[in-house]
Amino acid sequence: MKFRRIVVWIIIIFLAFTGIKFGVKKYAFPYKHKEVIDKYSKEYNLDPLFVLSVIKAESKFDKSARSHKDAIGLMQITESTGKWIAGQMGIEDFSSDMLYDENMNIKMGCWYLNNLYNEFQNKDLVISAYNAGRGNVNKWLKDNNYSKDGKKIHYIPFPETKNYVDKVNIYYKIYKYLYD
Repeated sequence: MKFRRIVVWIIIIFLAFTGIKFGVKKYAFPYKHKEVIDKYSKEYNLDPLFVLSVIKAESKFDKSARSHKDAIGLMQITESTGKWIAGQMGIEDFSSDMLYDENMNIKMGCWYLNNLYNEFQNKDLVISAYNAGRGNVNKWLKDNNYSKDGKKIHYIPFPETKNYVDKVNIYYKIYKYLYD
C-alpha cells in the first residue's frame, strides 16, 4: 500500500514536470520557423539553437518587427547591413522589403552570423558584433580596458550589448536544455 502510494506520487511528479517542460517548449521557448532555421543553419555551419536564440532575442519571432533603429524582420537586419550582406551573397536588386520575408531574413542572418564566426571564432564576440557592429568589437579587442589578450572581451562598454550577450546566452542554454 505504501509502496503503491510512492509510485503514484513519482508518476504524478514526473507527469507534472513533463507537462511543465512541454508548456515551456510550446509557449515560452518555441522552435518557430524550424524548417528554414535548420536549412540555413546547416548551410552556414551554425547551431540552429543558437540561431533560434538570436531570433528570440532580436524579434521574439515577429517577422514584421521593426526596431527604433530601423532593423527589420526576425533577425533584425538594418537596411545598410542588408545591402552589404546582399552584395556579399550576390543577391541582386536588394530592397529592404526583402527583410520582411522570413526565408530571406533567416538566410541573410545566418550568412552574417557565419561571417562573424569566421572573423571572431568566439560565440560571445559574434553576439557582440551582431548587436554593436564588428567595428566596435575590433576596437574593444585592441583596447586594454576591454580586452586583456586581444582575443576575448572582459568588459563590454555598451550596456545594451552586454545585456544582449547575456540574453542570447541564457536563451541558448534554455533551448539546448529543451531541444537537445
